[in-house]
Amino acid sequence: MSAAPYLRSQAEAEAASLPPLLAHAEHLAGTVLLGEHGRRRAGMGDDFWQYRPVQPGDSLRHIDWRRSAKSDAQFVRQREWQVAQSVMMWVDTAPSMLFASDKDTPQKADRARLLALALAILLIRSGERVGLTGTELPPRRGELQIMRLAEVFLRDDADGEIPDYGTPESRAMLPHARAVFISDFMGDFDAVQVALTKAADRGVVGACLQVLDPAEEDFPYKGRAIFESMGGSLSHDTKKADDLRLRYLERLAERQAALKDLCRATGWLYGYHSTGQPAQAALLWLHRALERRG
Repeated sequence: MSAAPYLRSQAEAEAASLPPLLAHAEHLAGTVLLGEHGRRRAGMGDDFWQYRPVQPGDSLRHIDWRRSAKSDAQFVRQREWQVAQSVMMWVDTAPSMLFASDKDTPQKADRARLLALALAILLIRSGERVGLTGTELPPRRGELQIMRLAEVFLRDDADGEIPDYGTPESRAMLPHARAVFISDFMGDFDAVQVALTKAADRGVVGACLQVLDPAEEDFPYKGRAIFESMGGSLSHDTKKADDLRLRYLERLAERQAALKDLCRATGWLYGYHSTGQPAQAALLWLHRALERRG
């Protein structure tokens, strides 16, 4: 019970190190709604945004004569465009995400959850609706939604047999929403392809962030080694682990190239993050990726 506020405090610490960024959204059918907090863009909202000098083509009825009387120029009073868009997240919780090669390096799952929650905090503060793919936690706004997300991320769903590698959840994707998938993407590539293609068919654009441990990047193993999957379903015993390094790195490069190509074909963005690096750069990349997808 005490872990949820702790995870949130960590995520808020990451979020606090970045300036609040307003997620830019398109006019999206089915996901646009009026709200109290919107994007800082001129439009039909009720809240004041800014004054700007009159430009050719402006109607006289838009001029704020009281503000204009205080100077030699005429000014138009612009209002905020009040729209909030849904951002849907899938965070891989499969056993493969529990891997950490060093006690000082966080598990991939911990880093993925931290990044997702920090991103949700920033988006919700910007007036966006954030939720999870699937039907469990639909996109909502407000501080309570942050706590709901933290509780889901920290819940132990280890009932029954769980596959070693995660499969992206793409059910209940709202048309024309944005999405974030965070995973090691080491499992069935066809499942990732199906999920992103399905999302693209519904007008959903977003970003895939691949999270890997430093040992999964470099393959530093030598000599006798036994490699086992985190779920225990796969095992490989070798006397010369260093002989596998080149083949492993080639396969990893092939997988990353395939992910990049898939993202490019479906209108998504591909990003990469190592758990050996600070989380801030990955959080900033995710925000910028969503901004470009808007």
